[in-house]
Amino acid sequence: QEQLAESGGGSVQAGGSLRLSCVASGYSVRRWCMAWFRQVPGKEREGVAALDWFGTPHYADYVNSRFTISTEDAKNTLLLEMNNLTPEDTAMYFCAADCHDIAETFVESNYALWGQGTQVTVSS
Repeated sequence: QEQLAESGGGSVQAGGSLRLSCVASGYSVRRWCMAWFRQVPGKEREGVAALDWFGTPHYADYVNSRFTISTEDAKNTLLLEMNNLTPEDTAMYFCAADCHDIAETFVESNYALWGQGTQVTVSS
């Protein structure tokens, strides 16, 4: 059974850093595309960063070089290194995998597999 499990969220002050992890079970992080999304209560889920079918990283404009998406293949884990966090980054962060359209990198419905999320809270 394919599953994704996120961890690494927490509470930090503005300017701080966090490293999110997404462990994949029954699914290879190198097999298909994977992404990080985030959601604030009352708002739609939005894309943060993604790795496409060729392993090329893509980032939302608001990331502005602060985040880095990568994989740790030996642990079958997707990572998101987040630096210089701001209160606007406060959200539940979700790992997603198994997309069907390479052109829809940050479209929620493009991904078939989702984790349960990990909360990130940034205080000013």
